[in-house]
Amino acid sequence: MGKKKKAAPAPSSASTEVKPATLKDLLNSEVLDKLKAQASEMKAAEVKKREDDRKQAEEARKAEQKRLEGNFEYLLNNSSMDWKKFK
Repeated sequence: MGKKKKAAPAPSSASTEVKPATLKDLLNSEVLDKLKAQASEMKAAEVKKREDDRKQAEEARKAEQKRLEGNFEYLLNNSSMDWKKFK
């Protein structure tokens, strides 16, 4: 049997390729600017919300710690029983 010849790749020229239109190309620059501004506002709002949630969790943790520090039973159970180091 004879050897099979490999098919030559089809010549492609990059300059004649037609690129599909993107949404950015189709939109008016004014609308595009508004969308970018809205996206940045949404990101800023998300960052602010995360920061507020973090602060609220921190305050809740501090309030719980303060409440537990006033509870004698909690302090007794969680204190070190090695009294020699306080001599």
